[in-house]
Amino acid sequence: MTDEKWDFATRAIHAGQPPDPATGAIMTPVYLTSTFVQEAPGVHKGYEYARTSNPTRTALQDNLASLEGGRFGLALASGLAAEHTVLHLLSTGDHIVASRDLYGGTYRLLTEVWQQLGVTCSFVDTSSADDIAAAIRPTTKQLWIETPSNPLLLVSDIAAACDVAHRHDVRVVVDNTFATPFLQLPLELGADIVVHSTTKYLGGHSDVVGGAVITNDADVFARLEFLQNAVGAVPGPLDCFLVLRGTKTLALRMKAHCANAMAVARFLAEHPEVQQVRYPGLESDPSHAVATRQMTAYGGMVSVELTGGLERNIRFTTKTRLFSLAESLGGVESLIGHPATMTHAAIPEEERLRGGLPDALVRLSVGIEAETDLLEDLSRAIRDSRNEE
Repeated sequence: MTDEKWDFATRAIHAGQPPDPATGAIMTPVYLTSTFVQEAPGVHKGYEYARTSNPTRTALQDNLASLEGGRFGLALASGLAAEHTVLHLLSTGDHIVASRDLYGGTYRLLTEVWQQLGVTCSFVDTSSADDIAAAIRPTTKQLWIETPSNPLLLVSDIAAACDVAHRHDVRVVVDNTFATPFLQLPLELGADIVVHSTTKYLGGHSDVVGGAVITNDADVFARLEFLQNAVGAVPGPLDCFLVLRGTKTLALRMKAHCANAMAVARFLAEHPEVQQVRYPGLESDPSHAVATRQMTAYGGMVSVELTGGLERNIRFTTKTRLFSLAESLGGVESLIGHPATMTHAAIPEEERLRGGLPDALVRLSVGIEAETDLLEDLSRAIRDSRNEE
């Protein structure tokens, strides 16, 4: 039985990770070496220099490719390194259409790095195929989709977006960080490239920074593999080992994240002091229908805005005990953050408001703690934030 026929949870544990042939070790070894001995010049066992390739990294790349249903995977030093590598497929004068609601670091990379190099970007609501079509120009080369988006959790119809883009010979890149391949498979829906911050759910324990790129296109992979080596933004072998450790439990963790997030979203939606909740699992959410069709569950991220304005919502972020105030997401522990001053501070206020992101919005990364404890923590924090008014 090949790994292609294994269930996701089985592939998460075994794909790309046979027992070590030298010792029989069940866990992939951490190959802490910078170079590899050659039998003769150019005659080696598949490895020459650790920037170019490393056996631990190879195992991670094969594992992630299998989970995404892709032929080729590359591991990079961070999510932004993965994005930067994919953007190197572009040339001066090219144009990108990207999700308006997206991670602030991606916005910064597109507007303050690549725009300087002559690559322009239009930000649109990629949950609307019509908006995508209207933004495409003759110079458009990439459609960049974050779905669910960060932090409004808008879900773009990947198949519909790919249909529009491919009619114009535009390559589709999907950031699958929030959903993970456990919930959503963009390549199966027509995407050309998938990117991840493996720092988040794939690593899952808030102890590693990394990124990944997966594709089925051999020519794209060849160019990206060249860039991985030529630019050199590669993860160390211990980082790769930690992400592999994380993917082994991805199926179990995502089930817990999704169950807790649904409970949190329902609790917040029914609370009289909550102005809005964004979670695609709620039937009232604008993305519920497409998320139900495209995803197997709704993820572990919830965004909320309490009544009382900006100051009260900022107070709320400091009153929780289990939800730690910190950037990042996707770890086993719950986190709370204020996008406008933290993860999305790089996006100008007028652009945030144009995309529907209010300054008062709070983002929750719902962990795998006991549901009752999480709900009690939020309830008390809502109460305590009110009492200081």
